[in-house]
Amino acid sequence: THSLEGFLASLSVGSTAPSSPAGLPGRRPGAAGTAAMEEGGDMLALFPHHVLQGQLPEELLRRLQAMAAAMVADPAAHGDASSKLAGQLALQLEIGPSQPAAADLCHQVILPACDRWLRHVMDQQPEAARGPWRSGAYQLQMYDLWLNVQRAGDYNPTHTHGASFSGVIYLQVPPQIHADSADGQLCLHGPEAYHLQSFRLGMAHYVLPIPGRYLVFPAWQPHSVLPFRGEGERWSLAFNVLAVPQQAASNLAPAPDTGGNVSLSSRRPKPGGFL
Repeated sequence: THSLEGFLASLSVGSTAPSSPAGLPGRRPGAAGTAAMEEGGDMLALFPHHVLQGQLPEELLRRLQAMAAAMVADPAAHGDASSKLAGQLALQLEIGPSQPAAADLCHQVILPACDRWLRHVMDQQPEAARGPWRSGAYQLQMYDLWLNVQRAGDYNPTHTHGASFSGVIYLQVPPQIHADSADGQLCLHGPEAYHLQSFRLGMAHYVLPIPGRYLVFPAWQPHSVLPFRGEGERWSLAFNVLAVPQQAASNLAPAPDTGGNVSLSSRRPKPGGFL
C-alpha cells in the first residue's frame, strides 16, 4: 500500500513533481501548464481598483504653478491645512474658490474626471445594480482643495480620505525624483500587505510625479508619499469631491461663499449634473 505522504506527493504539480501513477494525468508548469489553464477554465482578476490618470493642459498648469508660487512666498495669507496632514510636510495651505486658476481646475478637470471615473465603473454594472449613480441622477461637488509643499525628508504615511473621491495634481518636482528610485513617489496600496509566500503580489503601485500629471481615485484608496533627498520642493494639489444623489443634493442648503474652503462648487449648471 502507498503511504499518505506518497499519495499527496503524487498529486503535486511543480518543477520536481514525481511521475504520475498509472492512470493519473501529470502536468508540469510552462507551456503545458498554460494549456491546462486554457483547457480547464478562465483566470478571473477580481476586485479591481480603478485610478484615473491624466495630464493638465499646459496653460492651466502654468497658471496653477504661478498661484502656488505666490502662496509659498506668502503662506501667512492663506489658511493652514495641516489639520489634514497624516505625516510631515513643510507646508499645507488651503485654496478657496476665489482663486481663478483653482476654480478653472475644479470645473474643467477635477469634476469631469470624477464623473468619467464614476461612469467607467458604474456603467460596467447591470442597470439594476447602479442605484443612484445613473448618468444624470447625481451631482458632484468639490469639498476641499489644498497645496502640499514637500521638502527633503518629508513624507505622508499610508492613509485614506473622506468624501467620495480624492486625488492629486503635481505642479513642481525636483530633478532627483525620477523613475529609477521610489523616492518622492506616490504609492497606491492594495487591500492586503505584500507577502510572497502566500502569493499576495502586486499590492503596491508607484506613481512618478510629473508636473501636470493628475490622478483621481475613490477616497477609500490607501496611499502614501515617500520622502526624497536633496534640494528643492515637491508641489502638489490634493482634493476631495462629494458624489451626492440628486434627491439628497436638492435637500442640501447652499454653501455660503465665505472665501474659505467649505465648498468650491459653482452654481453655474454644468453637463453631467455638476453643481
